[in-house]
Amino acid sequence: MGRDFEQTIARRNRRAGLTLAAVAASMVGLAFASVPLYQIFCQVTGYAGTPGRADSVQTTTGNIQTAPLIEVRFNADIARDLPWRFKPEQKGQMVHLGEETLAFFRSENKSTRPYTGTATFNVTPLKAAEYFIKTECFCFTEQTLAPGEVADMPVSYYVDPAIYDDPNTRDVTSITLSYTFFPKKQSAEISQQNDEKGG
Repeated sequence: MGRDFEQTIARRNRRAGLTLAAVAASMVGLAFASVPLYQIFCQVTGYAGTPGRADSVQTTTGNIQTAPLIEVRFNADIARDLPWRFKPEQKGQMVHLGEETLAFFRSENKSTRPYTGTATFNVTPLKAAEYFIKTECFCFTEQTLAPGEVADMPVSYYVDPAIYDDPNTRDVTSITLSYTFFPKKQSAEISQQNDEKGG
């Protein structure tokens, strides 16, 4: 009887251990999934000043050239450990609501090594973010610059006319699009490997 009891306890312990392992694996999976899910949520809702994203300009009624104008300003920053110069080519643009517009930022790698950077972005005022839609942007992918390389980086965007239908954003006359470039973690390692290979 004592042996049966021990076997029962052992089975229960194994079952509990497997259950806990499954829960731990699920939590790890959720942790990895939470970042892209959060980014999608921010893009859809404009939460935390994240601009929306679309493949093309949504159809609008009426003549775009007679639509109200809104000012879009640009800001550029660089993390301290990325040896680049980064600035907008234009301080701002006056754009018609619903009109797809192209703006450029210029980046320069001031170091003697190649570096890969990733740009984060946001829109202020935060309440306008859901109406600021980007169709193409250098920030959608990593950017690599060779030593001394200068690159013009485009962003294509429009401001949804629905911004003036929303009582909460009807007073917005100016929107600021801000970018900050950060180095990719592996870029320094890749640069070091290239140096060791003589590349």
